[in-house]
This record gives sequence, structure tokens and C-alpha cells, in this order.
Amino acid sequence: MYKIFTLFLLLFFIGCSSHQKIVKPNEKAFAAEDGYILFALRAEQLRDYKTAAKLFNILYAKSLKKEYLYRFLEDKLKAKEYNDVIKKVNLLNGTSHADNYLTRLKIVALINLNKLDEAQKLALKLAQKSKKAKDYLLVSDIYTKRKNFELALKYLEGAYVKNYNEKLLDKMAIILYFNLNRKKEAIADLESHARIQGCSKLICNRLISFYSRENNVDGLLSVYKRLYSKEKSEAIAKKIIQIYAYKREYVQLMNFLEENPVDNDLLLELYVSGKNYFKASQLAFKLYNESGDIHYLGESAIYKYEALTKNSKKISKKDLKDIIMKMKRVIASNHDTLYLNYLGYILIDHDIDVKKGMHYIREVLKQEPDSGYYLDSLAWGYYKLHNCQKAKTIMQRVSTLKGGEEPEVLEHIKKIDKCILEMKKEGKTK
Repeated sequence: MYKIFTLFLLLFFIGCSSHQKIVKPNEKAFAAEDGYILFALRAEQLRDYKTAAKLFNILYAKSLKKEYLYRFLEDKLKAKEYNDVIKKVNLLNGTSHADNYLTRLKIVALINLNKLDEAQKLALKLAQKSKKAKDYLLVSDIYTKRKNFELALKYLEGAYVKNYNEKLLDKMAIILYFNLNRKKEAIADLESHARIQGCSKLICNRLISFYSRENNVDGLLSVYKRLYSKEKSEAIAKKIIQIYAYKREYVQLMNFLEENPVDNDLLLELYVSGKNYFKASQLAFKLYNESGDIHYLGESAIYKYEALTKNSKKISKKDLKDIIMKMKRVIASNHDTLYLNYLGYILIDHDIDVKKGMHYIREVLKQEPDSGYYLDSLAWGYYKLHNCQKAKTIMQRVSTLKGGEEPEVLEHIKKIDKCILEMKKEGKTK
């Protein structure tokens, strides 16, 4: 249906068009030129290359614009009408129309027809004339197809030293690695080029391919980092993170994430696992300001408390007030047991409001009645109220639960036992 419609339009346009005249490249050759172009491009989109070729051939015949000639022949190649391409180029040879681009198209047609002797002769002549990388690659393709890999490589090397063209190097590396099994040499050539000329996307990706095959993790990391410095891609960053994690180089991973904030949640985890609570608190608060997620505010308060009490129980009233204020804001909208327990324990441990703190702990125990950690907090509240016997009863249960061997729990048991002994000496039973 599309072809019938196209032919109808062609007849219409031809009928309406004026006589042929030579025009400048940027000038319209005839009234219907834009229409032909649109239909030709649409045919290419539909991969109807035969129709597209016919349209571009008409455009060329009516305008003599070379871009239409090239497009006509390119579509002929895509339609696998190789003999037609060769005939057309031969027809134009010796005229003012003959150029390297036409010769290049003819060589491609000859290669596809497996006329390698003729293609090789023509390609060598063209490469010597043009000195262009694309023509050296054509020669290389012919030699590679003939399995003459040493000669293909030698020809590419001679061309590469003239301008260090990365496409030539990439072709060299492929031949060295896959066809000649000179893998170390292939990688060394690529790395040498990358150091001197820069690691372009093409060269970096080829190195990544080779290092992946060699299971060279250090090589992969090095290339991904170079590539990331040029292209701040999230996908590349994830590769770097995965490799650091695989190598268990967490300090280097943390440094990378600090310089490149691509995964702040992971960075936060690294700070916490490394007990770098000051940085963890600052980052969590930053994430809270950016997202408004109250969870981050709670984490920020907890990590600040852990940082300030890491080596000592001493903490300023100002800091305590700030932490408590943040925790209260959190539990107002999030009744997570972690936050309730933290707030309760802080109020108890620092003798700010022991009874209020125990109220929070009891709320937690309604959700998790058999948690050794939360029962320990409740027992500590009783201790602070000097009800050491009640605290002792609870701690006896804690010692049988998960967390009963934690250093802080053992320290609490020690103090509670001491309290009971002192009370017995004083004749008190509470």
C-alpha cells in the first residue's frame, strides 16, 4: 500500500516539476523536492530501501546534488543490490562525478559479493590516495576476511603511527587479541594510547571488554574510574561501587562516594559500619533537609548521640536538648521502636525525666515484649528510680534473651547487683 501511494505521488510530483537545471547545494532544485525527501526518509524508516533508493535517484536526476547520489547508492547497499552499485560507480568513473566516496561504496559492494581480489586492489589504491583512517580500515577488513591477520595488522600499524587514530588502534587490538592471541600486547597498546592520547569512550570500552575477559578486577576499576572522570554516568558509578565492594576496599569506596555523591544511602551505611558517627549524623541531617524524610532526622539524632558518647558519657546539656528535641519530632509522626527506645533511654540514662523515659520504653515493649535490648532499658529505668530488686528481676530475664551478653547489658547487671548489696547493708528491701 505504501509503495502504491509513493508511486502515485511520484507521478504527481513529476507532472508538476519543471525542467532540470543545475543548482547550488543549498538551493531548492524544483518545487516538489521537499516532498520527495520526506517520502524517501520515511521509506528508510520503514526499511524499504528499494523505494528509498528510487526516490533519491529521482532527486539526484532532477537536481544533480551529490548528497542524493550518495544516499541513493547507500540505500542500494542496504537493499543488497551490490551489482547495481558497482555498475553505477563504474558508469561515473572517469567523469567529474568520480570521487573517493563513490569508490568506497564500490569497495563495500565488492566485499559483500566476495570479490576480494578486486576489492583489495581498489582499497589499497584508495588508502594510498586518501590517507584516511576509514580507508585503511577497509583494507584491514579485506585482509581480515582473507584471514591474513599479520598483514592486516601491519597495514593498520603503519597507518596508526601517522595520526594515532583510535579507530585504527581499536581494530589493531581486536586482531591482536582475538585473531593472533597476543592478548597482553593488545592491552598494552590500548593502555599506552590511553595514557598519551587520553582514554576515549571507544578505547576505555575496549579495555573494559578485555579486562572482563581476563577477570582483571584492578584493570576494570582503573578504566571505569578514568571513564567516569570524563562521563559522570550513574551506570559507570555503580560499576565502580560494585568493584570496590567486591574487593572489600571500603575506605576507598567511602572516599569515592564522598567525592562523587551518587549513593548517599550507601555512604551513610559505610559511615555507620565504620563508627564514624559525626559524619553519619551530618549526612543524615543533609538527607533529611533534601528529602524531608523524618527517618533521616531520627538517624541524625541517634548518630549525633553515639558520636558524643562514643568514648565518654559526658555530653553537654545543649547537645542533649537538641537530640531530644529532634527525637520528639520524629516519634510525633513515626512510632518506630528504635526511636522510642532511644528517646526513652536518653531520658533515663541522663536523669532528665526517668518516668517519662520509662513510659516510652513501655510503649516499645507493647510492640516487642521479648526484646532483651528494650527490657534492659526498662530495667535501667527502675535502677535510676532505686528500685533495684525490680531491675534485677527484669535483668534475669534479659540474660536469657538475645543481647544478654552485650557489654552495656553486663555493665548494667553489675551496677544493679551492687545496688542490691548496698541496700541489703542498709536494711532496705526496695
